[in-house]
Amino acid sequence: MAIVDITIIPIGTETPSVSAYVAEIQKVLEQNKDKVNYQLTPMSTLIEGELSDLFDVIQQLHEVPFSKGIQRVATNIRIDDRRDKKSTMAGKLKAVEAQMSKE
Repeated sequence: MAIVDITIIPIGTETPSVSAYVAEIQKVLEQNKDKVNYQLTPMSTLIEGELSDLFDVIQQLHEVPFSKGIQRVATNIRIDDRRDKKSTMAGKLKAVEAQMSKE
């Protein structure tokens, strides 16, 4: 299982706010909850799942601003694909918390 950090930036919006686009992106993620888990953060969205499913969902997310009339979109993705053991968002947080409790 891989984890993706994704930020989708619609370029040329009428206002500085992009919350309406973020809300639409979250709706697409909800429609794909059988394939991926996700978590909205203040600056990006984290998604976990099988790599092929993630790429499919990323493409759907990238298309959201275009479907709302935006003519240019910049999408940044960072992929953590660990193959030696199962890695999840929750597991990564637990590992850090365990290290913090050792101090």
